[in-house]
Amino acid sequence: MKRIEVKLALPVVAPLLDVIRELASGLRGELAAPLGPSDLDAEFAAAWTSELLEAQTADVAALLAMFNEEFFAEGVIAFDEDNAEQIVRATAAVRLRLRELHLKTLGDEMLESGNVELERLDDPVRKAFMCYLFLATIQELIIQHLDSSILES
Repeated sequence: MKRIEVKLALPVVAPLLDVIRELASGLRGELAAPLGPSDLDAEFAAAWTSELLEAQTADVAALLAMFNEEFFAEGVIAFDEDNAEQIVRATAAVRLRLRELHLKTLGDEMLESGNVELERLDDPVRKAFMCYLFLATIQELIIQHLDSSILES
């Protein structure tokens, strides 16, 4: 089984975890990417939304669980075939919420290229942007270094 272990700098990551935890509470009650208008029966749509919300909550909980006591002792997180898909979904959900709540003023091109002058951003926006980049890096590590078949389900 392929496994990626990443050593992270605790002083850098700890403030980003605060941002993720803050957003995680909101993601328990609302989908990061709400369903659009559809012709679905209202009862079916409610059940489907409920299932998606449960899965999203579990995914985000798995992401946060990586940053446990062992992480704070050693500074290492690990990705493998068992958690890769769930972590990719969780990071996507949190990144979507970051864009919606904190990064609206930055254009898509700036967000995706990373060409942002950090010193010009207010502290909350700077933290949100750094968190956005951190989560993007996690996604890239998983996609690049783990077998792509893990992500195909």
